Amino acid sequence: MPLTDVIVRNLKPEEKAYKKFDGTGLFLLVQPTGGKLWRLKYRFGGKEKLLALGAYDELSLKDARRQRDLAREKLYNGQDPAELRKLAKLAQRTAAGGTYEAVARAWHEHWGHNKNAKHCAGVLSRLEADVLPSVGSLPFESVTAQHLVACALRIEERGAPEYAKRCLQTAAQIGRFAVARGIAVRNAAADIKPSDVLRPMKKSNHARIDAKDLPELLHRIDAYDGSPLTRYALQLMSLTFVRTAELIGARWEEFDHEGKVWRIPAKRMKMKTQHIVPLSRQAIAVLGELKKLRNLSPLVFPGERDHEKPMSNNTILFALYRMGYHSRMTGHGFRGVASTVLHELGHRHELIELQLAHIERNAVSASYNHATHLPERTKLMQVWAAYLDKLRADTVGGPTTAIP
Repeated sequence: MPLTDVIVRNLKPEEKAYKKFDGTGLFLLVQPTGGKLWRLKYRFGGKEKLLALGAYDELSLKDARRQRDLAREKLYNGQDPAELRKLAKLAQRTAAGGTYEAVARAWHEHWGHNKNAKHCAGVLSRLEADVLPSVGSLPFESVTAQHLVACALRIEERGAPEYAKRCLQTAAQIGRFAVARGIAVRNAAADIKPSDVLRPMKKSNHARIDAKDLPELLHRIDAYDGSPLTRYALQLMSLTFVRTAELIGARWEEFDHEGKVWRIPAKRMKMKTQHIVPLSRQAIAVLGELKKLRNLSPLVFPGERDHEKPMSNNTILFALYRMGYHSRMTGHGFRGVASTVLHELGHRHELIELQLAHIERNAVSASYNHATHLPERTKLMQVWAAYLDKLRADTVGGPTTAIP
């Protein structure tokens, strides 16, 4: 039953603390000392959490319910009310201290929430090594763009241009955090782009094997003794040659099993236009195996620890490393191999580029690309799947003739 002011006033302390629930997670904790404390129980990120709202002496039942409703509104918007309160207090302390290091550490704590611990530690380590020794003790708003540029140039000078670029990107994130929390009025890194400061880096293509090495890779994927989910991810990637981000972000709702197509929504595509992937018989079979592993997640490839997030970008890469392809093959490499082989098999360049989602899209061509050549692309994808099967069966692989 919901609480009333009369019930709350008349609650007496007992030998042990006890709870009286009001509804929707709100309860009053009555302590042996006579203190009465409002608490809110809720779930966030699959975990049960507790939020302290205040003491009954300072917060009436009506006010406690209002605080509960505000907290639940934040939950509805995907925000953790306890984390928001923690950040607000941290921001207040930071504003009082005001050093660049204090703000940077406050940002890191906020940014690192629910991120990979090893990655977070690496970002903090780079801050501590390359940025904080120079500007950490300065008041935050006294740190200028020139200070940050000097840090980046020192990193570049020692031969670490990628770290120099990340230094400026991290500084921009710290600045945005400070502005959003009312710690600063201006983001010093807002007008700096790494390309304005650092020397251009030579671009390197994604590592990929030659077509002649494809049979061995296929056999190693089929025999992979790691997670079955990773093995099926590699098999589906080899059959569809989509980008790694497009694969690991796949949702079950995107697959039309009757129509045998995978419709990747525009928001998940590099070109920001829906992409259609015809599904071969072999791809449908892999999806059938994946269904046997399906849990409550809407994701086809959920993360191992957090099923609400997709598999990590590095999962595919590390699996290839384990199979002996370090610096020889990446997830993206399947696209290059497929393009090379299909061109050598004599398939039309336009069809291959459409299926790779390489062709520039605009308001006119986007509609055209969805409808045009789909039957030919369906045949292309079945030819590719049959070709891979033939490579598995043959002792010698190579793009010699098309498989009907």
